[in-house]
Amino acid sequence: MTWIRTIPLTEADDKLRQAMEDQRALYPIEYATPVHPTEGGGAQIVESHSLIPDALYHAFATFGALMSLDLPLSRRQHEMITTVVSVTNRCVY
Repeated sequence: MTWIRTIPLTEADDKLRQAMEDQRALYPIEYATPVHPTEGGGAQIVESHSLIPDALYHAFATFGALMSLDLPLSRRQHEMITTVVSVTNRCVY
């Protein structure tokens, strides 16, 4: 596995902390508990972007927006699409 330097939420400056909190607020409640949590309780995949807070926010806020309850797709359809994309990309989560 590749090692990537990360900044945990406990050590984040204001910009990084805000980016992490803002993108997380866009996600459905079912995503509140990370599948692969870090020591600080955050998601490993999110922390892997912690060196570039703007990229972190935009990358994960995009997914949050795509999962919005305001869209015409049902939650079941959202999950079906994300599952197919994850399988196609050989992603474990």
